[in-house]
Amino acid sequence: MTKQLYQLAQSQFAFPDPSHALDDPDGLLAIGGCLSLTRLKNAYLSGIFPWFSEHEPIMWWSPSERGIVELDDFHVSKSLRKHLKKHPVTVTINHAFEEVIEACRDQRLDTDGTWITPQMQQAYIKAHYNGLAHSLEVWREGELLGGLYGIMQTGVFCGESMFHHQTNCSKLAMWALVNWLKRHDAHFIDCQLENPYLMSLGASVIPREEFLTKLNKAQCYTPAASMWQPQELIAIYE
Repeated sequence: MTKQLYQLAQSQFAFPDPSHALDDPDGLLAIGGCLSLTRLKNAYLSGIFPWFSEHEPIMWWSPSERGIVELDDFHVSKSLRKHLKKHPVTVTINHAFEEVIEACRDQRLDTDGTWITPQMQQAYIKAHYNGLAHSLEVWREGELLGGLYGIMQTGVFCGESMFHHQTNCSKLAMWALVNWLKRHDAHFIDCQLENPYLMSLGASVIPREEFLTKLNKAQCYTPAASMWQPQELIAIYE
C-alpha cells in the first residue's frame, strides 16, 4: 500500500483513502483545500479531521489508532456523582455554541497553544448555523461553567474540544452527552486521538480499520430533527 501525502484542490471536495495516510507523522493524509461545509461533511464521513496550528497549511488526519467512547463503557465515578448532588447544574444544547468554542480556544491558549485557529473557529461556527456542529453547555445560576462541541451527521458524535471553568464541569458535559446519545440510540463518540483524560472516563483505542468499519455502520443512522434543537436537558443525569 502506497503511503503518501496528498495536496487537496480548492474546488474538489473528495478525500483520498484514509489507509494512505503517512506513518510519520502518524495519520497525516492531506494538506490544503479549505474548511467549507461540504469539505467538512465529507471529511468526517470518511473518518478524517482537520488539525493544524496558526500559520500552518490546513492538514487532514486519519491516525492509525483512534480514540473512541463506547456509550456503555463511559465511567462515572462516585465522587462525580457526589459532586453533582452537592452542586447541581443545568445542561443545555446549542444555547451558546460561539461561547463554548471561544472558551475551548482560550483554555488551550493559556497552556500549550491551540489548533482552534480563527479560521477553524469561523468554519465550525458556520457549521453550527448549518446544523452540522453542536454544543452542550453546563450552567450554574446562569454562569457558563463548562461545555463541549463536535460534529454529528450520522450515529457518531465526533468530539472536537471541551472546557471547564470549575472542577468537574467538562466531565459533567461529557456525561450529559453520553446520556443524550443513549436516549437517541446513537452509536459512539469519536475522540480522534488518545487522550488520558478521556481514557480515565472509559475511552478506548482501536485500529483505524476497525474504526472505519464502525463509522460506516453508523451511517445508516440519521439524527432526529429534534435532537439538536436548542433546549434544556431535563433529568439528564438519571
